[in-house]
Amino acid sequence: MSSDHSNVDDVESLINPLLSSNVQRSVVNSTSQVAIVGANVCPIESLDYEIFENEFFKQDWRSRSRVQIFQYMFVKWLLCFLVGLIVSVVGFFNNLAVENVAGIKFVITSDMMLERRFYMAFLVFFSSNLVLTLFAAIITAFIAPAATGSGIPEVKAYLNGVDAPGIFTLRTLFVKIIGSISAVSSSLLIGKAGPMVHTGACVASVLGQGGSKRYGLTWKWLRYFKNDRDRRDLVTCGSAAGIAAAFRAPVGGVLFALEEMSSWWKSGLLWRTFFTTATVAIVLRALTDVCLSGKCGLFGKGGLIMFDAYSASVSYHIEDVPPVLLIGVIGGILGALYNFLLIKLLRVYSSINEKGIAYKILTACLISIFTSCLLFGLPWLASCQPCPADATEACPTIGRSGNYKKFQCPPGHYNDLASLIFNTNDDAIKNLFSKDTDYEFEFKSMLIFFVTCFFLTIFSYGIVAPAGLFVPVIVTGASYGRLVGMLVGKRSNLNHGLYAVLGAASLLGGSMRMTVSVCVIILELTNNLLLLPMIMLVLLVSKTVADTFNANIYDLIMKAKGFPYLVTYAEPYMRQLTVADVVTGPLQLFNGIEKVRNIVFILKTTKHNAFPVIDEPPYSEASTLFGVILRDHLLTLLKGKAFLSRPMAIGDYALQQFSSDDFAKRGSGNNDKIENIQLTEEEMDMFIDLHPFCNASPYTVVETMSIAKALRLFREVGLRHLLVIPKIPGRSPVVGILTRHDFMPEHILGLHPFLGRNKWKKLRFKLPRFFKSF
Repeated sequence: MSSDHSNVDDVESLINPLLSSNVQRSVVNSTSQVAIVGANVCPIESLDYEIFENEFFKQDWRSRSRVQIFQYMFVKWLLCFLVGLIVSVVGFFNNLAVENVAGIKFVITSDMMLERRFYMAFLVFFSSNLVLTLFAAIITAFIAPAATGSGIPEVKAYLNGVDAPGIFTLRTLFVKIIGSISAVSSSLLIGKAGPMVHTGACVASVLGQGGSKRYGLTWKWLRYFKNDRDRRDLVTCGSAAGIAAAFRAPVGGVLFALEEMSSWWKSGLLWRTFFTTATVAIVLRALTDVCLSGKCGLFGKGGLIMFDAYSASVSYHIEDVPPVLLIGVIGGILGALYNFLLIKLLRVYSSINEKGIAYKILTACLISIFTSCLLFGLPWLASCQPCPADATEACPTIGRSGNYKKFQCPPGHYNDLASLIFNTNDDAIKNLFSKDTDYEFEFKSMLIFFVTCFFLTIFSYGIVAPAGLFVPVIVTGASYGRLVGMLVGKRSNLNHGLYAVLGAASLLGGSMRMTVSVCVIILELTNNLLLLPMIMLVLLVSKTVADTFNANIYDLIMKAKGFPYLVTYAEPYMRQLTVADVVTGPLQLFNGIEKVRNIVFILKTTKHNAFPVIDEPPYSEASTLFGVILRDHLLTLLKGKAFLSRPMAIGDYALQQFSSDDFAKRGSGNNDKIENIQLTEEEMDMFIDLHPFCNASPYTVVETMSIAKALRLFREVGLRHLLVIPKIPGRSPVVGILTRHDFMPEHILGLHPFLGRNKWKKLRFKLPRFFKSF
């Protein structure tokens, strides 16, 4: 069963999928799909964001008092507040830990360099990086493989309706936090913004399901989110809180969730997301005020990557537009190249990871060793620069982060390349963004730093450790922007720090294809609204150029991992086929009053998660569709033994046997299994009335509807199952069930090869990717 989601024009992904070839897939849509979660191939399920309206749901809402409805709304806002509070605290201590752990390493190394003990300095730098990387890799590989990578593709897939196992567990949450601190502190070219998004989503998911039964952490008073829709909305707030905590950009966090993460949006969710990020901003501000007194160690007066570089007025004229356009064009090309190379390398890492945990950890160690040798050796290629007479800080910088690292230089001089390498990524960005530093960095040093960052970022991302892409892309883009500023020279009114900001925006737009959210995040980082026109121009150009080559990096990673992500647009060939052309079988049906033996047999022999329920004479005049029932609900009925000795309607008595909580959405990994239910032969010959437990108003489409139209309905409503009914009466009341898998381009082209690659490859040049969004 193919579960890759993306465009069919990526022929290579259809021929050489990233998923291991030894994973067997069935054309019959009777089993769950498989995808790479962390470094493992796992079965995945879909989520149903449409409320399942059976009699218990209706009775539950009818019986609720005003106090209970108020309590439900209050808990929604309370959970948003708790998510913002917890994520902001985690974000603060994350930055605090990275600045101090990495800072101590850099201070010790710099002190040894001052004493001319170069070999010992290298040994400290090399060994500390290796130990930190090894620790992050071990806890990730052995405890929570799902914590590997940034986590943004997994969260984005979840918000689209893909439920991958283990991505929101407490184990994943703790490994994500600790592993990110260790990995980022090890001088690998990775960031902590992506892991913070995943962390926020994990916090929201754990709170939304009322804690974790596995670890004995359950909170019944929080267990109000009994369906996928409420939990989805809370996870959306958590992802926004993660970006807000990583960059102290509350508005940027809201827009990031809206533009990049969420597949469904509404005004009520906008308010709750904004409230969550506002909580993050307020708590972070209160926590960073504590550091102003110097009680945070080497974190000092850190503002969580707040680069207040352009508080003064920025003047630019019409002659500055061509260089800005050039930055956008080159940024789009570099971003597309970056995405292409990263996906290629992830395929290599995937083949290595299949060999076992030892190979994953060994790969991480080799990348750490290579990175340490490269970072320590490259500053020797740079020449020493005399300290500027008007320097605003001590030169050379000793015992802390700063713009003037001495490295091997004589007194009164500094190494400009070491000033970028022997700092955390946050401090490197601060140095690149700083104003009035046009003569601080040499062209050769900046070129070496740009090439190093570009390739090390690609090599570092695929290791088995929490790793983000946001900050490394900003570092790489800022160095590239500085290079353009140096080439333009005095022919422009803009200083090199501003070019660095524009370069960072262009590479973000070229790689991640976000415009509005990146624009606001950059503005909140630099704290100057005067940059808005140029940043908007750069983002528009870079995204347009990059869209002609490939998709954004998160969509490509989701496709490579095998997540069946439903895109917003339909491919042209989907309008040529009807839903009857792609629906697959065999279709399993239940009668309204069904024998227990038949239910047990079908549940044991299939993996379907929903079954149509039909009424036939003598219970109805003709064979008609009554509704649909979920697998979990059938298991609940079998477990509760709601059996009848003879086939008859149970009526309202069912409401007395069960409560709405019995049919509520379970937490992660808490689903019942048919193998665990023991029934006697006498019970197997009894009956169950399924009518009160069915959704009597499921979404249905006629078999002649086009796939494109059905895809729009399926995605926008957030369905897991879509029933197909016949056009002509007199046949079976149900033709089949459409699931997420049936809308995947690979599945459709596999069933209808006449639409295949030759015809589509001709069409791909007429429809650039940029225009598909329209």
